Amino acid sequence: MGCLKKKGIEKMNVQAYIQNLLAGKSQVKNENQSVKKMEIIMEKLGNPQNKLKYIHVTGTNGKGSVIEMLNNILINANLKVGKFISPHLVCYNERISINGEYIKDEEIQEIFEEVQPIIEKENIQLNFFEFFTMIAFIYFSKQKVDIVLMEVGFGGLYDSTNIIYPMISVISSIGYDHMKVLGNTLEEIAKQKAGIIKENSETVYMEQKSNIDNIIEKTCKEKQNRLHMVKQAEIKNQRFENAREIFDYKQYHNIEVNLKGKRQIQNAALVLECCDILNQKGYLLSEKVIKNGLKTVIHKGRFEVVHQNPTIIFDGGHNEQAIENLKETIDLYYKNTKKIFVISVLKSKDYHKIIEDILDKENVYIFTNGNDKNLFTDRHLMYEYAKQLDDKAEIYEMDLKEAIQFCKGKRDFVSFVIGSFYIYDDTKKSLCKK
Repeated sequence: MGCLKKKGIEKMNVQAYIQNLLAGKSQVKNENQSVKKMEIIMEKLGNPQNKLKYIHVTGTNGKGSVIEMLNNILINANLKVGKFISPHLVCYNERISINGEYIKDEEIQEIFEEVQPIIEKENIQLNFFEFFTMIAFIYFSKQKVDIVLMEVGFGGLYDSTNIIYPMISVISSIGYDHMKVLGNTLEEIAKQKAGIIKENSETVYMEQKSNIDNIIEKTCKEKQNRLHMVKQAEIKNQRFENAREIFDYKQYHNIEVNLKGKRQIQNAALVLECCDILNQKGYLLSEKVIKNGLKTVIHKGRFEVVHQNPTIIFDGGHNEQAIENLKETIDLYYKNTKKIFVISVLKSKDYHKIIEDILDKENVYIFTNGNDKNLFTDRHLMYEYAKQLDDKAEIYEMDLKEAIQFCKGKRDFVSFVIGSFYIYDDTKKSLCKK
């Protein structure tokens, strides 16, 4: 297993420890376990997380885009920015970075050796996400970053990131996802997301349905938290030019966003609100820095063109709201184009709803087992369900690699590889093969 010995204590190699966590595939339950684990470990270490300034971001969709936009702006402002995200696309080091540089394996090992005695003494069983949350808190503290962008794993209230007291809490969107944990209604899910709202802080939120808005407003009022609600009516002059979304918001004009889709305009409006709050707190983000940050932002795995001639686009959207956003974006740019959809869906997701939302007899559909038959829904189940819905649609079932090669041979089609971020690396590797 490869162990290190230090000060008489046997130290497991962190790579082996991480593989054990992955093999366990443990899930966070709807109880305060994750928060309590973090509190115990961090208290034993002197609560290093309390030395940092945070922007805490949750949402069913859009939170990753908000994080990437803020990250690019703050780096452009010459700040030392810690970023914690999930999932990773290629290697788990991507989850923790400072100014775009991923944490090194040796740095993870060093922190692990520091905390392993505490984990063992307190008999704390961490899952994969909790482990990296812990590493992130300690790493960012050691590196003395100026600000941390912290993405919630899912939900908010019981998430392992939720031991922090952020300057700003951001709630990007609320929709159906992780319903076994978060609840079966939007109101229940909203209460979970609202769990990141803290006392005497500030919250940025995108106006949605009134029943959802009311929950956010009530929570902010109870916690004496100042709410900044972005209203759709304040987003004006939306248009698409030079491969960028362009819009006006309040005092900002001709804001260009280097991410595709109308939803990215809403995400960018949330980011502009955050920038205004940060300016009020003395961060001095100029309009030039803000505009440049949004104009040059990149978000891998979100409507990303991963191959040209023919065009193949990867999008990791994997829930009802994400698929609706994807369809809206496709209609903007590829409405009259012949399309192929390569679909892989984790067993934890509702493949029925995804197929119902995306199926259209004008397109071609290929169902795969992703890159792991144990984690992904059986492709034949999806194939049979799609055939049941529409037996005239052109539908196939293939291995992921075979599906990618199929797409590469269809020069008059645009292909979309969708349904999970976990197949990103395998998709990219398959594209490199002839």
